[in-house]
Amino acid sequence: MKLSKRALHAGMALSALAAVAPAAMAHHGWSWAESEQMTLQGTVEQVQIAPPHPTLKVRAADGVWLVDLGNPTQTKEAGFVEGSAKPGDAITAIGNRDQDAAKKHMKAVQIKVGGKTYDIYPSRIKKP
Repeated sequence: MKLSKRALHAGMALSALAAVAPAAMAHHGWSWAESEQMTLQGTVEQVQIAPPHPTLKVRAADGVWLVDLGNPTQTKEAGFVEGSAKPGDAITAIGNRDQDAAKKHMKAVQIKVGGKTYDIYPSRIKKP
């Protein structure tokens, strides 16, 4: 059976997508995170405002954490944009940590930096 170049390329593209999709689905959403929220305090080491999610690297007492924010549009709508935080800034992040306790990784619902509060996922912020 002979396939056209178009069919071959389409098949290769679908195969690549099928290989990447489970990893993307595992990362997005909340299923990987604990249901209880935590508070992380530390110092910003790195800010990355880029898809799929802007992230922060935060140095806390127990090491460096990766903090996921919302998607770029959602993060911007919360007011957090390029320059809202920079290395050396003190930060408080409230959110849900990875279910794997060995990973220093959380998805923030709210961050506080430079005297300003950014509600990334307002409907998910649990009131004390």
